[in-house]
Amino acid sequence: MEQDVSNASSGRKHLHRYRHGIAHKDLTVAFIGNPNCGKTTLFNAYTGANLKVANWPGVTVEKVEGSVVDHGVTIHLVDLPGTYSLTSYTMEEQVSRNFILSDEVDVIIDVVDASALERNLYLTLQLLELGKPVVMALNMMDIVEKRGMEIDLHRLPEMLGIPIIPVSALKRRGLSVLLHAAIHHRDHVHPDRLVHDHSSHTRHRHNHHSEFAMVYSDLLEDKIDVIKEQLKLQYPQMFNHRWHALKLLEQDAEVTRNYPIDEKGRIVDRSYETDIINQKYDFIEEIIHEVVVNREEKVAATEYADRILTNRWLSIPVFLLIMAGVFFLTFYVGDYLKSYFELALDVISAQATSGLTLLGANDMLISLVVEGIIAGVGGILTFLPNICILFLTLAFLEDSGYMSRVAFIMNDIMERLGLSGRAFIPMILGFGCSVPAIMASRALENKTDRYRTMLVTPFMSCSARLPIYILFSGMFFPQNSMLAAYSMYIIGIVVALLSLLGMNLVEKRTQENALLIELPEYKRPSSRTVGIYVWEKVKDYLSRAGTIIFAASIIMWFILNFGPGGYGEMTNSYGALMGKWLVPIFAPIGLGYWQISLALIAGISAKEVVVSSFVVLFDGLNINSGAALMSLAGTLGSVGFTPLNAYCMMLFSLLYIPCAATLATVHSESHSWKWTIFSAVFQIAVAWIVTFIVYQVGSRIL
Repeated sequence: MEQDVSNASSGRKHLHRYRHGIAHKDLTVAFIGNPNCGKTTLFNAYTGANLKVANWPGVTVEKVEGSVVDHGVTIHLVDLPGTYSLTSYTMEEQVSRNFILSDEVDVIIDVVDASALERNLYLTLQLLELGKPVVMALNMMDIVEKRGMEIDLHRLPEMLGIPIIPVSALKRRGLSVLLHAAIHHRDHVHPDRLVHDHSSHTRHRHNHHSEFAMVYSDLLEDKIDVIKEQLKLQYPQMFNHRWHALKLLEQDAEVTRNYPIDEKGRIVDRSYETDIINQKYDFIEEIIHEVVVNREEKVAATEYADRILTNRWLSIPVFLLIMAGVFFLTFYVGDYLKSYFELALDVISAQATSGLTLLGANDMLISLVVEGIIAGVGGILTFLPNICILFLTLAFLEDSGYMSRVAFIMNDIMERLGLSGRAFIPMILGFGCSVPAIMASRALENKTDRYRTMLVTPFMSCSARLPIYILFSGMFFPQNSMLAAYSMYIIGIVVALLSLLGMNLVEKRTQENALLIELPEYKRPSSRTVGIYVWEKVKDYLSRAGTIIFAASIIMWFILNFGPGGYGEMTNSYGALMGKWLVPIFAPIGLGYWQISLALIAGISAKEVVVSSFVVLFDGLNINSGAALMSLAGTLGSVGFTPLNAYCMMLFSLLYIPCAATLATVHSESHSWKWTIFSAVFQIAVAWIVTFIVYQVGSRIL
């Protein structure tokens, strides 16, 4: 037989197909939960690194999907953006709500942080009102145990009427039981059992206590009943009239627009959102009182740590020290591992040269393969250990719960710049990659805030710039290479904040919205989550090396070995002609060398291309050993390229126009070519002005 279940948002029909009483094998499960509830860790525990990442149709919000087979059922898993409620203010919240309401979802898995049960239950109660199958994954039970608390896993399901499965995403416990519960519960749209008193409310005349987990006061329930009847008359195909009635009482903009009712003014005489919220929290307090034992017991470690890490005076110096530690590991440990990659590349280059010579290849082909492809792409790959360590440390900080503190401690500074501390989160993400950082700006509610954040986020030094710092600091600051590179990250933050200050002085804006951000418990990072994060970033780095950088190295070799007279000397090539034309623009900032100018222009495709181009520009010179770097530094020094010029090279690479992928993301987020072009011009102008000041002042001092 076929059972029809109407769509909650559009009234369309969704068919759960049965054959001889057995459900169809495919099942779509949506993971939803508060930020930092362990949802992504749980999702990764099922899917591993086998993820499909894309954007939601028509919306630039990241969509993460995976699939598993359990009990003979193919289960499609969708990881929704973290949200505190289904009241959609930001784009992520709107996407989560729309997908949950759609007929694509068979079962909702509500991932709840058991150590913060009171806060997480608000979203749970909203999900229960959707009239869709809900299974709770009670995560982080180990933290509850460490606090000396207990949760009554018999009483809690009685009060909510849904299966509640204790799981540990970190230790991979309860995973199979959770999926089995989702499969078994796929057609349970009504509570299994409801056993609670609601002592603070009178018994409603329709006995809603036996129907719904969350029951409101008689005043609200009477209004809900009247609105439900009106909705049934006007929208007979609508699914879950109670949820829509509640949203109409809250004066939800989308529901009010899509489902107006004839008697709205008489029934919905004001917004009842505050009343609904307060009564939900009354019920949550009732739940907590009944199911949580030893609630007052807390782990003191987080509080002790936050006394230092979020201290008004110590927090920023500690943040700078932590980032200094990150770059100490990135450089000193990374450089140690990098030496093995350099030896491997030397062997590959030598073998390729001798092999092609034995095959009788001409000099041009040998030059293309060895000096163009191997030197260009291989030079980038030698920096892989440094990149891995950088991402490893950033993933560790993020998964431990520290990164949310960074936004908190920066809130006062950002407020003075007319923004919320939340705007600093995309900027911090920019240390990894500018593309997801720009996308993260959509979490800001105000359009002006989003645009300002997108404008300055590329000033934060992404990992693609790290090879540039390693190369030039290694050549010209061998004893202080880590400090030279670390200063780029500090300068990037300072320039971004000063840019925001300048814009705020012009616009004279004040920040009206207070920062509301969760400070999660510190926890031991999941090795699996960190490993997946690092692998995805490394895979992306290798992909760029095998595509963009590979192509750029070949193109650079051609324009440097061919000119108006054909194949010949590099000084007579098309590349040299182009670079020499740009020299007057770059000379005032200490970069008046045609090779440097050309490498910077090539770096617009991807910042790593600056290094690969630099290698090709110097005849495929081996830069993969200390002696070779010193030799190259001497060669550059003989033409007047000093440590000051090298520092200006790093500085300009930090601040000038971001990579093509970032520009494409800016356009995708802003939907404006005008704004995208303005962003590029603004960043080039800032880069030129800052580098000009540093070079001119430095030239007079040194």
